[in-house]
Amino acid sequence: MNIPRLVIGGTSSGIGKTTITAGLIAALRERGLRVQPFKCGPDYIDPSYHSLAAGQACRNLDSWMLSRESLIELFTHAARDVNIAVVEGVMGLYDGRNGLESAGSTAEIARWLQAPLILVMDVAKMSGSAAAIALGYRQLDPEVNLVGVILNNVGSSSHLRWVTEAVEKKGGLPVLGYLPKKAEMHLPERHLGLVPTAETGELSQYMERLREQVESTVDVATILRLASMTEPLLRVTEGKLFPSKVEPVQTSIAVAQDEAFSFYYQDNLDLLDAWGAELRFVSPLHDSRLPVDAQGVYIGGGFPEMYATELEANSGFKQSLVEAAEAGMPIYAECGGLMYISQGIIDFEGSKHAMVGLVPGWAAMQKKAGEDGLCCS
Repeated sequence: MNIPRLVIGGTSSGIGKTTITAGLIAALRERGLRVQPFKCGPDYIDPSYHSLAAGQACRNLDSWMLSRESLIELFTHAARDVNIAVVEGVMGLYDGRNGLESAGSTAEIARWLQAPLILVMDVAKMSGSAAAIALGYRQLDPEVNLVGVILNNVGSSSHLRWVTEAVEKKGGLPVLGYLPKKAEMHLPERHLGLVPTAETGELSQYMERLREQVESTVDVATILRLASMTEPLLRVTEGKLFPSKVEPVQTSIAVAQDEAFSFYYQDNLDLLDAWGAELRFVSPLHDSRLPVDAQGVYIGGGFPEMYATELEANSGFKQSLVEAAEAGMPIYAECGGLMYISQGIIDFEGSKHAMVGLVPGWAAMQKKAGEDGLCCS
């Protein structure tokens, strides 16, 4: 299967990969293309922006958790009916298991997918030195098909000219575009990273501005051409992860999905559905109780600490979870979901909020060394 595809990597975390990837996805979608977005590694928030830009769910590709064969099956399954797949990397391009091994890195996934890779560089405080960075990233692993660079935080036309000349003539990589240094181009953040799109309200205006900026200063046509210059991926035997035929519905699972709980791997939900589970999305914030026909409950992660007052007040939904547990219904909760089914949450101000009480102990938000965090007691 030959799927046009590319990977967006970066020199480090926090240099604009998510912003540039989301803008590029929106620009490709504007051209009438159906784009399948992916995110490398265990990330829930960045994918929500790519889902918004693409108009369909972003998937995760994690070479730390998955074998090469499984990862490629998930990739090809999700991208089988699209025009192009765009993959955002994780951390720096070569950041993996340790300083010498690339297991789990963006570079490894780019190699597995045999995909061209574009490097994002933050050049806010450099000009000619950018050439050394580009050269090093290009030469470190010859098996990574590094095809170009996108510059972020460009300060002026002369700054752009100096950096471009250095990267192209000394670093040996074409500059495929840039984003200017503008505060309005930054995505909203909080203590675990970006603010999830599930709770930021209307982001269409921001996405439109970002798309227009990418259209103006990034060579989208050349990037699309590079993404199309790929070889067919190694054939993957269908049916290893997904069933070979449609399975009949065998059970109904209530899945928590709202502003407080939105952290799910889309492939997990797809696999449940494919193997015969009817997914019933419910809101611990807004619904009064579980669906009467639910036979299991799945509560994923999110930011329940930001909605602790509202979650505490919805006593009907909490009571229905207690009744379900007492009746022997399977309840699976992870991360923020585990916080929710504990005795309660202590927020950043030290206020206590009673939760479901199925698990003994409290989840306490703490600030340590200038960073927000979580501890459980």
